[in-house]
Amino acid sequence: MENSTKTEVFSWIKSLLAVVVLVIICRQFLFTPVTVNGGSMSPTFHHNDRVMVMKMSEIEHSDMIVFEAPTSSDKHIKRVIGMPGDRLRVHNDQLYINDVLVEEPYLDKNKESSPFALTEDFEVEVPEDCLFVMGDNRLHSGDSRMYGFVPEEDVFGEVKIRFYPFSGVGIP
Repeated sequence: MENSTKTEVFSWIKSLLAVVVLVIICRQFLFTPVTVNGGSMSPTFHHNDRVMVMKMSEIEHSDMIVFEAPTSSDKHIKRVIGMPGDRLRVHNDQLYINDVLVEEPYLDKNKESSPFALTEDFEVEVPEDCLFVMGDNRLHSGDSRMYGFVPEEDVFGEVKIRFYPFSGVGIP
């Protein structure tokens, strides 16, 4: 009886170690949880929302990414507006990427509640290996309009799912 108990305990220990190693590998190379700080992505995300970031993802226009902020060691969450080589222009609160008008439905709630234009007029070309990012709460967002382009190498990954609060669980 004692030998079978030892075998059972050893089997459980091996299984638990395998799970721990798998979790560490997944967290290091595939995905990681991140907590939203501040309101720059409101109403898409709110302060203290918890999201899962996929580290191995191909970034595209309108993706929400987590990156190391150029102005501090904080992680920021913003929306990708411009990719390398893009010509961006905002005129009368309308975004044009390479002279094509782009709809931004994620701004609708903020536009309804503001008597002001959300985004000032500007024009910029995104350099190679960089991204241009902005928060959805354009009137209250520190983003590429203030601190410049985000090097692609500073991107941790793409936000894939919100898992807290439970009432907001899902794909943003």
